[in-house]
Amino acid sequence: MQFKTHLLSRNLIALSAATLLATSAMAMGQPEYKAAKDQISADYKVNKQKCDALSGNAKDICQKEAKGIESVAKADLEAQYKPSDKTAYKAREARADADYAIAKEKCDDLSGNAKDVCVKDAKAAHVTAKENAKVAKAAAKPGETATEKAAGVAEARKDAAAEKNEANYKAAKERCDALAGDLKSKCVDDAKRQFGQS
Repeated sequence: MQFKTHLLSRNLIALSAATLLATSAMAMGQPEYKAAKDQISADYKVNKQKCDALSGNAKDICQKEAKGIESVAKADLEAQYKPSDKTAYKAREARADADYAIAKEKCDDLSGNAKDVCVKDAKAAHVTAKENAKVAKAAAKPGETATEKAAGVAEARKDAAAEKNEANYKAAKERCDALAGDLKSKCVDDAKRQFGQS
């Protein structure tokens, strides 16, 4: 059942991407934008309805996937209709948020430390995606000299690295909770060293 849900989400994502690529080949005016927006809403209703055949967490995952596909498609459409570094960033952010919501929902199939680790891993991936989006936004920022742009990108990368390391450390530390005594202490120390935490 989980394989079917995963396969369904892959097919839905591919379909959404194909729809957006088809509309991106032409200049988008207000009528095309509205039609694409209506199609995204219609696709969401169909995708959500398919979840009704499932139950339990599989249904919850399916619903998160349907909502995620809709959110990403809407953000991609906005980026296409009103191209800017801001809308491109929002599209990357929507993708990161959708992936995080789905990954976190999948963690509900687990329990105890395995679930805690799963949630921290999902959060670390979310932080990584959002920080990468910030770096891309800094790189795409218009109207700066090459030197100012390079400095802005370097600063964004530095901030991103710190945020990613902290999130990855929390995930690694959570794994250590499955251990006890000296093994746990060594695990935490190793994680601190690996991710530059004090």
